[in-house]
Amino acid sequence: MKIHFVRGMWGMEEGSLEANLKKISEGGFDMVEMGAPGKPEGRLELKELLKKYGLGFIGQQWSGGKNVNEHLDSLEKQYRNNVEMGALLVNSHSGKDIFTKEENLIVVRRAFELEKELGVKLVHEIHRGRMTFCSNTTMELMDAEPNIAFTADFSHWCCVHESLLADQQDRVDRAIQNSYHLHARVGDFEGPQVTHPFAPENKKALDAHLAWWDRIVDLRRKEGAKQLTICPEFGPGPYMPTLPFTNQPVVDLWEVNHAMMEFLKERYVK
Repeated sequence: MKIHFVRGMWGMEEGSLEANLKKISEGGFDMVEMGAPGKPEGRLELKELLKKYGLGFIGQQWSGGKNVNEHLDSLEKQYRNNVEMGALLVNSHSGKDIFTKEENLIVVRRAFELEKELGVKLVHEIHRGRMTFCSNTTMELMDAEPNIAFTADFSHWCCVHESLLADQQDRVDRAIQNSYHLHARVGDFEGPQVTHPFAPENKKALDAHLAWWDRIVDLRRKEGAKQLTICPEFGPGPYMPTLPFTNQPVVDLWEVNHAMMEFLKERYVK
């Protein structure tokens, strides 16, 4: 199984699209994760730059709007643009935590229709504020639609449930079965992002996340998957803790994501 290491555009600060993509490519990442530009000329420019720097593309999108119908329109427009970009898969922040289960299922089922039409896998990110914001609502979605696919980012559940999820491993295991993209960020019971994943005080949180990630990698390998995508996704402030008064980040964002990529490459690339 080929594992592709992905760098999100979130937190990149090189001053231009090309400079950011150049840094990502030279940093050893295989792909970039970002939203497709809304305008055709923007998508054309991005396609040319991806080719220039030898990067694959993971589409990212965020459904939005005041109601379910607006979320459906938003999801579809972004998905079509991401597919046009040649996305390997599309990672979607879908639905809302304030929608009912039935409303969120409308979003899930429309995503299935689009995926069937255009043939590019759409995965719903486990994320606060979305339909997957906690484990019990996610299990309800799985009960109704067993084939729903996820981006595994369990740092959000750690934050929401104020734990490292030891009391609900059965739910985590169910989500792992349907996880096809991985956001490798370490959270703990007080937030979705620890100060530094390799600091000794964060070892317990890191070990918990590694156990989940290991199971995803092993599962996909055993089922004969051709590829798996992993995106170290530590983010900038205020996600990253900052020092008071100066607002300076406590660690270098590029370095921590690059270190996680190198660590996981050593762990998983055989």
